[in-house]
Amino acid sequence: MRKVIDYVKANKKIIIVVLLIVILIGAVFIIDKGKKTDTNTFAGSTEKSATEVKLTGILRSIEGVGNTDVMITENEGKILGVVIVCEGADNIMTRSNILNAVSTALHIDKKIIAIYSMTV
Repeated sequence: MRKVIDYVKANKKIIIVVLLIVILIGAVFIIDKGKKTDTNTFAGSTEKSATEVKLTGILRSIEGVGNTDVMITENEGKILGVVIVCEGADNIMTRSNILNAVSTALHIDKKIIAIYSMTV
């Protein structure tokens, strides 16, 4: 026990530096974990989900739709809303086709789907 105390006294600065490094690394991991959690929320989401990517591909293949961006808002796996912004949304038939395709593909009510024209 005396050897340990003597070692700590002799290497006090090194031990403090090592402890500070460990605390710093721990803090970085905690902060990083918090950021990864935030990417799944509405405000922090920049990555497209697999469903959004698939739906974007389907919509782009519909005649008249053109360039498309899709955002799906979910809570615990339940779809709360879908926003579609595309070049062809100003055409009533194209809007109708988009609405039917999204409603069918996601098995959701058409009332929670919003379609907007994309600025070119």
